[in-house]
Amino acid sequence: MNQQTDDGRKIIDWSEIHRRLQSARAALEGAIRLTPDEKKAILRERARAMAAEPPPIQRDEMIEVVEFNLAYENYAVESRFVREVYPLREYTPLPGAPPFVLGLINVRSQILSVLDMRKFFDLPEKGLTDLNKVIIVRHRDMEVGLLADSIMGARRVRADEIQSSLPTLAGIRAEFLKGVTRERLTILDLEKILSDKRIIVSEEVEE
Repeated sequence: MNQQTDDGRKIIDWSEIHRRLQSARAALEGAIRLTPDEKKAILRERARAMAAEPPPIQRDEMIEVVEFNLAYENYAVESRFVREVYPLREYTPLPGAPPFVLGLINVRSQILSVLDMRKFFDLPEKGLTDLNKVIIVRHRDMEVGLLADSIMGARRVRADEIQSSLPTLAGIRAEFLKGVTRERLTILDLEKILSDKRIIVSEEVEE
């Protein structure tokens, strides 16, 4: 408590103030002091909450693809794998190669193998087609050409509309497909296709 001198000035009782500060500090520490088990429980709860928090869902995420026609069916590959589209003028058959390897082409001094996806997927023949386009695709160190009748162009599809479950497709065909859209556009999984050991690696040659 404060007191006054004879001339009216207040005398500050520093011992009393110090005592009150110590009491307040003790009360505060007592209110927030936790046992080791309580601290562990709080940390576990925080970790559980952080782990359970899902990443933001991009419901409108779009994937850009290049659509092409092959054997009267529409296929697509993701644009991020496509280097260019090259006209198929001539090619060199490769003896002893798997049936799905059409042959080799020379693209500006780079020798690339061309894959016929109809045979790669064991698709039935549906009459004569043009087969005059090659889609050159690349993944890591692998670069090949994919045979196509015609190029429909680039487009964007919604990621959540791609059906990855393909109960009607079996064997090699289902294994290398990313999925099918509601419009029956078949999207190839190029990462798996180009990682297959049967694919021939391209080589550099001099003109």
